[in-house]
Amino acid sequence: MLTNAFVPCNGRFPGLIAVITMFFLGGASGFGASILSSIFLAMVIVLGVLMTFVSSRILSKTVLKGVPSSFTLELPPYRKPQIGKVIVRSIFDRTLFVLGRALVVAAPAGVLIWVMANLSAGGQSLLAWCAGFLDPFARLLGMDGVILMAFILGFPANEIVIPVMIMAYMAQGSLIDISDLTLLRELFVSNGWTWVTAVSVMLFFLMHWPCSTTCLTIKKESGSWKWTAAAFLVPTLAGITVCFLFHSAVWLLGLA
Repeated sequence: MLTNAFVPCNGRFPGLIAVITMFFLGGASGFGASILSSIFLAMVIVLGVLMTFVSSRILSKTVLKGVPSSFTLELPPYRKPQIGKVIVRSIFDRTLFVLGRALVVAAPAGVLIWVMANLSAGGQSLLAWCAGFLDPFARLLGMDGVILMAFILGFPANEIVIPVMIMAYMAQGSLIDISDLTLLRELFVSNGWTWVTAVSVMLFFLMHWPCSTTCLTIKKESGSWKWTAAAFLVPTLAGITVCFLFHSAVWLLGLA
Protein backbone atom coordinates (compact mmCIF):
# COMPACT_ATOMS: atom_id res chain seq x y z
CA MET A 1 0.00 0.00 0.00
CA LEU A 2 2.86 2.40 0.74
CA THR A 3 4.64 1.92 -2.57
CA ASN A 4 2.02 0.99 -5.18
CA ALA A 5 1.68 4.66 -6.24
CA PHE A 6 5.06 4.36 -8.00
CA VAL A 7 3.52 2.19 -10.71
CA PRO A 8 1.53 4.35 -13.18
CA CYS A 9 -2.23 3.92 -13.14
CA ASN A 10 -4.69 4.54 -15.99
CA GLY A 11 -5.03 8.15 -14.85
CA ARG A 12 -1.31 8.86 -15.28
CA PHE A 13 -0.77 7.11 -18.60
CA PRO A 14 -2.46 9.79 -20.78
CA GLY A 15 -0.27 12.56 -19.33
CA LEU A 16 2.91 10.50 -19.65
CA ILE A 17 2.13 9.49 -23.22
CA ALA A 18 1.26 13.07 -24.19
CA VAL A 19 4.54 14.47 -22.82
CA ILE A 20 6.57 11.67 -24.43
CA THR A 21 4.90 12.25 -27.79
CA MET A 22 5.30 16.03 -27.71
CA PHE A 23 8.90 16.32 -26.57
CA PHE A 24 10.78 13.08 -27.26
CA LEU A 25 9.56 11.55 -30.51
CA GLY A 26 10.93 14.24 -32.80
CA GLY A 27 9.69 13.85 -36.35
CA ALA A 28 8.72 10.20 -35.95
CA SER A 29 5.28 9.25 -37.16
CA GLY A 30 3.16 6.21 -37.81
CA PHE A 31 4.38 2.83 -36.64
CA GLY A 32 7.84 4.17 -35.73
CA ALA A 33 6.32 6.73 -33.39
CA SER A 34 4.28 4.01 -31.71
CA ILE A 35 7.40 1.90 -31.15
CA LEU A 36 9.40 4.81 -29.74
CA SER A 37 6.52 5.87 -27.52
CA SER A 38 6.21 2.32 -26.20
CA ILE A 39 9.94 2.17 -25.44
CA PHE A 40 9.91 5.47 -23.56
CA LEU A 41 6.79 4.47 -21.63
CA ALA A 42 8.32 1.10 -20.76
CA MET A 43 11.40 2.88 -19.41
CA VAL A 44 9.16 5.05 -17.22
CA ILE A 45 7.33 2.00 -15.88
CA VAL A 46 10.62 0.21 -15.16
CA LEU A 47 11.81 3.29 -13.27
CA GLY A 48 8.61 3.15 -11.22
CA VAL A 49 9.22 -0.51 -10.40
CA LEU A 50 12.82 0.26 -9.38
CA MET A 51 11.58 3.09 -7.13
CA THR A 52 9.18 0.61 -5.54
CA PHE A 53 12.12 -1.67 -4.69
CA VAL A 54 14.26 1.22 -3.40
CA SER A 55 11.50 2.70 -1.24
CA SER A 56 10.57 -0.75 0.10
CA ARG A 57 14.19 -1.32 1.07
CA ILE A 58 14.39 2.05 2.84
CA LEU A 59 11.10 1.47 4.65
CA SER A 60 12.20 -1.99 5.81
CA LYS A 61 15.32 -0.43 7.33
CA THR A 62 13.54 2.53 8.97
CA VAL A 63 9.81 2.87 9.62
CA LEU A 64 9.03 -0.83 9.22
CA LYS A 65 12.25 -2.11 10.77
CA GLY A 66 11.64 -5.29 12.73
CA VAL A 67 8.01 -5.56 11.66
CA PRO A 68 7.37 -9.15 10.56
CA SER A 69 5.64 -9.68 7.25
CA SER A 70 3.89 -12.71 5.87
CA PHE A 71 2.07 -13.60 2.73
CA THR A 72 -0.71 -16.16 2.65
CA LEU A 73 -2.55 -17.06 -0.51
CA GLU A 74 -5.63 -19.24 -0.25
CA LEU A 75 -6.88 -20.64 -3.52
CA PRO A 76 -10.65 -21.11 -3.68
CA PRO A 77 -12.13 -24.15 -5.41
CA TYR A 78 -12.37 -23.76 -9.16
CA ARG A 79 -15.88 -23.30 -10.51
CA LYS A 80 -17.28 -22.61 -13.93
CA PRO A 81 -17.81 -18.83 -14.21
CA GLN A 82 -21.38 -17.55 -14.40
CA ILE A 83 -21.27 -14.68 -16.89
CA GLY A 84 -24.35 -12.88 -15.63
CA LYS A 85 -23.29 -13.01 -11.99
CA VAL A 86 -19.76 -11.84 -12.87
CA ILE A 87 -21.11 -8.81 -14.76
CA VAL A 88 -23.55 -7.85 -12.00
CA ARG A 89 -20.99 -8.24 -9.22
CA SER A 90 -18.43 -6.28 -11.25
CA ILE A 91 -20.86 -3.41 -11.77
CA PHE A 92 -22.06 -3.16 -8.18
CA ASP A 93 -18.94 -4.24 -6.28
CA ARG A 94 -16.36 -2.50 -8.43
CA THR A 95 -17.58 0.10 -10.93
CA LEU A 96 -20.32 1.81 -8.91
CA PHE A 97 -18.33 1.54 -5.69
CA VAL A 98 -15.27 3.23 -7.19
CA LEU A 99 -17.35 5.89 -8.97
CA GLY A 100 -19.17 6.66 -5.74
CA ARG A 101 -15.92 7.20 -3.87
CA ALA A 102 -14.56 9.33 -6.71
CA LEU A 103 -17.62 11.59 -6.67
CA VAL A 104 -17.18 12.23 -2.96
CA VAL A 105 -13.98 14.15 -3.76
CA ALA A 106 -14.37 14.97 -7.46
CA ALA A 107 -17.56 17.03 -7.14
CA PRO A 108 -16.22 19.44 -4.47
CA ALA A 109 -12.87 19.60 -6.29
CA GLY A 110 -14.62 20.57 -9.52
CA VAL A 111 -16.33 23.44 -7.74
CA LEU A 112 -12.99 24.51 -6.21
CA ILE A 113 -11.25 24.53 -9.62
CA TRP A 114 -14.06 26.60 -11.16
CA VAL A 115 -13.99 29.10 -8.29
CA MET A 116 -10.21 29.49 -8.43
CA ALA A 117 -10.27 30.01 -12.20
CA ASN A 118 -13.16 32.51 -12.22
CA LEU A 119 -12.65 34.61 -9.09
CA SER A 120 -10.11 37.40 -9.48
CA ALA A 121 -8.09 39.50 -7.07
CA GLY A 122 -5.91 42.37 -8.24
CA GLY A 123 -6.57 41.60 -11.89
CA GLN A 124 -5.50 37.94 -11.58
CA SER A 125 -7.48 34.80 -10.96
CA LEU A 126 -7.01 32.94 -7.69
CA LEU A 127 -5.51 30.13 -9.76
CA ALA A 128 -2.86 32.48 -11.11
CA TRP A 129 -2.12 33.82 -7.62
CA CYS A 130 -1.65 30.32 -6.22
CA ALA A 131 0.53 29.33 -9.19
CA GLY A 132 2.67 32.42 -8.61
CA PHE A 133 3.03 31.55 -4.93
CA LEU A 134 4.18 28.01 -5.76
CA ASP A 135 6.46 29.08 -8.61
CA PRO A 136 9.75 29.54 -6.64
CA PHE A 137 9.49 26.06 -5.13
CA ALA A 138 8.36 24.50 -8.41
CA ARG A 139 11.39 26.02 -10.20
CA LEU A 140 13.66 24.01 -7.89
CA LEU A 141 11.99 20.88 -9.23
CA GLY A 142 12.40 21.86 -12.88
CA MET A 143 8.77 22.91 -13.30
CA ASP A 144 6.73 26.07 -12.73
CA GLY A 145 3.90 27.13 -10.44
CA VAL A 146 1.18 26.31 -12.97
CA ILE A 147 2.42 22.73 -13.33
CA LEU A 148 2.65 22.16 -9.59
CA MET A 149 -0.77 23.74 -9.05
CA ALA A 150 -2.22 21.45 -11.74
CA PHE A 151 -0.86 18.40 -9.91
CA ILE A 152 -2.41 19.63 -6.65
CA LEU A 153 -5.79 20.28 -8.26
CA GLY A 154 -5.47 16.92 -10.01
CA PHE A 155 -5.73 15.10 -6.67
CA PRO A 156 -9.32 13.92 -7.44
CA ALA A 157 -8.19 12.39 -10.75
CA ASN A 158 -4.83 12.47 -12.53
CA GLU A 159 -6.60 12.76 -15.89
CA ILE A 160 -7.31 16.47 -15.28
CA VAL A 161 -3.70 17.54 -14.64
CA ILE A 162 -2.98 18.43 -18.30
CA PRO A 163 -6.38 20.18 -18.81
CA VAL A 164 -5.76 22.30 -15.69
CA MET A 165 -2.35 23.32 -17.10
CA ILE A 166 -3.98 24.32 -20.38
CA MET A 167 -6.69 26.27 -18.56
CA ALA A 168 -4.13 28.17 -16.48
CA TYR A 169 -1.78 28.92 -19.39
CA MET A 170 -4.64 30.15 -21.58
CA ALA A 171 -6.27 32.05 -18.67
CA GLN A 172 -9.60 30.38 -19.36
CA GLY A 173 -12.31 29.88 -16.77
CA SER A 174 -13.05 26.26 -17.63
CA LEU A 175 -11.20 23.08 -18.48
CA ILE A 176 -10.10 22.87 -22.11
CA ASP A 177 -9.04 19.87 -24.14
CA ILE A 178 -6.59 20.38 -27.01
CA SER A 179 -6.54 17.21 -29.07
CA ASP A 180 -3.77 18.38 -31.43
CA LEU A 181 -0.49 17.62 -29.63
CA THR A 182 1.41 19.98 -31.95
CA LEU A 183 -0.70 22.93 -30.77
CA LEU A 184 -0.37 21.73 -27.19
CA ARG A 185 3.42 21.57 -27.49
CA GLU A 186 3.48 25.11 -28.90
CA LEU A 187 1.40 26.30 -25.95
CA PHE A 188 3.74 24.68 -23.44
CA VAL A 189 6.92 25.87 -25.17
CA SER A 190 5.56 29.42 -25.32
CA ASN A 191 5.14 29.23 -21.56
CA GLY A 192 8.75 28.23 -20.95
CA TRP A 193 8.73 24.45 -21.28
CA THR A 194 12.00 22.77 -22.30
CA TRP A 195 13.11 19.16 -22.41
CA VAL A 196 14.12 19.57 -18.75
CA THR A 197 10.58 20.65 -17.88
CA ALA A 198 9.17 17.69 -19.79
CA VAL A 199 11.41 15.18 -17.98
CA SER A 200 10.61 16.76 -14.60
CA VAL A 201 6.88 16.56 -15.34
CA MET A 202 7.23 12.89 -16.33
CA LEU A 203 9.14 12.12 -13.14
CA PHE A 204 6.55 13.89 -11.02
CA PHE A 205 3.73 12.17 -12.92
CA LEU A 206 5.38 8.90 -11.98
CA MET A 207 6.16 9.83 -8.38
CA HIS A 208 3.62 11.97 -6.57
CA TRP A 209 0.69 11.51 -4.22
CA PRO A 210 -1.94 8.91 -5.12
CA CYS A 211 -5.33 10.19 -6.25
CA SER A 212 -8.33 10.62 -3.98
CA THR A 213 -9.90 7.27 -4.85
CA THR A 214 -6.65 5.44 -4.06
CA CYS A 215 -6.34 7.26 -0.73
CA LEU A 216 -9.90 6.32 0.21
CA THR A 217 -9.18 2.72 -0.76
CA ILE A 218 -6.03 2.66 1.38
CA LYS A 219 -8.01 4.06 4.32
CA LYS A 220 -10.66 1.38 3.85
CA GLU A 221 -8.13 -1.46 3.56
CA SER A 222 -5.78 -0.34 6.36
CA GLY A 223 -8.40 1.19 8.65
CA SER A 224 -5.87 3.85 9.59
CA TRP A 225 -5.40 7.48 8.58
CA LYS A 226 -1.76 7.12 9.69
CA TRP A 227 -0.94 4.58 6.98
CA THR A 228 -3.01 6.54 4.47
CA ALA A 229 -0.87 9.61 5.22
CA ALA A 230 2.27 7.48 4.89
CA ALA A 231 1.11 6.17 1.50
CA PHE A 232 0.56 9.82 0.48
CA LEU A 233 3.93 11.06 1.71
CA VAL A 234 6.23 8.26 0.51
CA PRO A 235 5.78 8.81 -3.27
CA THR A 236 5.43 12.58 -2.81
CA LEU A 237 8.76 12.94 -1.00
CA ALA A 238 10.38 10.60 -3.54
CA GLY A 239 9.04 12.69 -6.43
CA ILE A 240 10.24 15.96 -4.89
CA THR A 241 13.68 14.48 -4.18
CA VAL A 242 14.14 12.91 -7.63
CA CYS A 243 12.97 16.02 -9.49
CA PHE A 244 15.22 18.25 -7.37
CA LEU A 245 18.25 16.02 -7.93
CA PHE A 246 17.58 15.79 -11.67
CA HIS A 247 17.14 19.55 -12.08
CA SER A 248 20.22 20.27 -9.94
CA ALA A 249 22.33 17.84 -11.97
CA VAL A 250 21.20 19.39 -15.26
CA TRP A 251 21.94 22.88 -13.92
CA LEU A 252 25.40 21.91 -12.60
CA LEU A 253 26.30 20.24 -15.89
CA GLY A 254 25.05 23.23 -17.88
CA LEU A 255 22.70 21.11 -19.98
CA ALA A 256 19.59 23.25 -19.50
